[in-house]
Amino acid sequence: MLKVLIFFARFFIFWLLFFLLDRIIFVCNFLNDIPNGRLIETLSIAWHGIRLDLAAAAYMIAAPLLYFIFSYLILPAKREMHWLRTLNKVYIVLFSVISVINLNIYREWGSKINSKALRFAFSSPNEALASSASSPIIINIFILALLIASGFVLNKWILAKDLSPEKAPLWAKIPFSVLLLGLTFLMIRGGWGVSPNNQSMAYYSDQQILNHAAVNTEWNLIADVLKSRRKQRNPYNYLPEHTAIQEIRNLYSIQKDSTVHILKNNRPNVVLIIMESFTADLTKTLGDEDGITPKFDSLVRQGVLFSKIYSAGNRTDKGIIGTLAGYPSLAAESIVKFPEKMEKIPSIPGALLKNGYQTSFFYGGQSEFDNYKAFILSHGYQLLVDKSSFNSKDMNSKWGAYDGTVFNAQLKHLNQAKTPFFSTQMTLTNHEPFEVPGAYKFGNSDNVAKFKSTAFYTDSCLNDFLTKAKKQPWYANTLFIFVADHGHIMPKGRNQVYIPQRYHIPLLFFGDVIKEQYRGKNMDGVGSQIDIASTLLHQLDISAEPFIWSKNLFNPNSKSFAYFSWDNGMGFIDNKQCVTFDNVGKTVLYNDRPQDAGNTKLLLKNAQSFMQSAYHHFLSL
Repeated sequence: MLKVLIFFARFFIFWLLFFLLDRIIFVCNFLNDIPNGRLIETLSIAWHGIRLDLAAAAYMIAAPLLYFIFSYLILPAKREMHWLRTLNKVYIVLFSVISVINLNIYREWGSKINSKALRFAFSSPNEALASSASSPIIINIFILALLIASGFVLNKWILAKDLSPEKAPLWAKIPFSVLLLGLTFLMIRGGWGVSPNNQSMAYYSDQQILNHAAVNTEWNLIADVLKSRRKQRNPYNYLPEHTAIQEIRNLYSIQKDSTVHILKNNRPNVVLIIMESFTADLTKTLGDEDGITPKFDSLVRQGVLFSKIYSAGNRTDKGIIGTLAGYPSLAAESIVKFPEKMEKIPSIPGALLKNGYQTSFFYGGQSEFDNYKAFILSHGYQLLVDKSSFNSKDMNSKWGAYDGTVFNAQLKHLNQAKTPFFSTQMTLTNHEPFEVPGAYKFGNSDNVAKFKSTAFYTDSCLNDFLTKAKKQPWYANTLFIFVADHGHIMPKGRNQVYIPQRYHIPLLFFGDVIKEQYRGKNMDGVGSQIDIASTLLHQLDISAEPFIWSKNLFNPNSKSFAYFSWDNGMGFIDNKQCVTFDNVGKTVLYNDRPQDAGNTKLLLKNAQSFMQSAYHHFLSL
């Protein structure tokens, strides 16, 4: 029986070493994100990750163990287990691929590979490949080869081919087999305590990068896939329900509607441009960057700028819903994946269509991506122009048609459209792999240079669009709204997904239809892209009552705040302070005024109430 224990112990030793190597590679890739003087804390990753490493290995050994026990009880003493080495090779290749993919996902999303990434890969494989095109291919291939080669060598050295346990009577084999199964179950569960294994078991540091490194990549993926199948419970129950509801009421309560009307009339045409990854950091006005967005910065002097606006989340699926439906981000979940729920939320185009507007949506890519098409077609857009609408000669970008082509198509349509109209475009050129149809303004030596160049290209397309539109009769009575779908890690290296600057985006109202006294005005109250719905509809004297999560930025009585979330956490910001919170580790990740304990507690309560209430609303749809 001792030989049996040694045989299976070798299997666990092998995987502990493999996971350690994977962890070392992860840390080396993101070494610049770890503060200096944290050597001991960094080395502690290996210890804190063991619990989930054992759980992952226990999942893998479960089936071979059942086979062994069956044969152990009824077959001769020698067990042919050489096939376990072959199975292990399959695991090695699979986990090595997952490890490399995880590095690139973490670099872009700030979270480890999860069910969302798998859904993305299977539902939109072309877009997934395009997103990964800017990844360091040579380094990825080297890491993949290193993991596979190391795994194969360790597999040969450590795992035994055969298992020849000592002969024992059946009455002794049965309890021993139960013991093996029990130990495996306990490792999968994480012990016999009240709480089973979860990501927080590996959390130990105030540095998120170290916590994420400690979490076993494969275990995290399996756990998230299983969790994603359970959508009928709220995972964010922080407060008593009545308390959370009251907190939300307090946030949205206003003494009276004192809306400042900035438009010359309440039935202008509206053109909404949602700009891919057009983070505030790109602009001179908000990010102090020279020469990247000269046209946008010039428009600021003639429009109404909202200088403290934050995106709902860190991905486009969050941004499009936040902007067009005034609906908050649901952390790891996305309402666009649930058409039966998504169809029940209100939308700006739906509201405008009911009030006599002609509606259209322009996108150079595949509208089925991330289920955008289902939202567009179910929420009041009469015309959808996407990748399928353009000639094959225009499909020069990996994503589809470049922004310039789409702007021209939108302009052609608007010149013939019946007024008033509401037309939306979602740009795409400023997305990985950052390609432009011509010279790169800032070069293409690295991703930052390419990102700045694609942003410059989109800005120049915007300039060309407005220059041409200005010659049209509909221009004088048109409100243009420019907003980003989300922020970005570049160009300033906002590596941490939980810092508020990662979500800071521009929002600009522009056009001759704006009264002269408001042009060049800066609105410096804190708000979110989900506030666009209520803000716009109040200017048009259309009821915004269905948009329960959106507030009117032109009402001075509206409270200044913004809520945002990412896969594993959430943030809340007001005019004084920002606090972000990790939903897994249950810790504060960012606090720019820790000395203000009272406001810190309030913002945490607001964030938790918002997350809890928003998810509860999602479940109730």
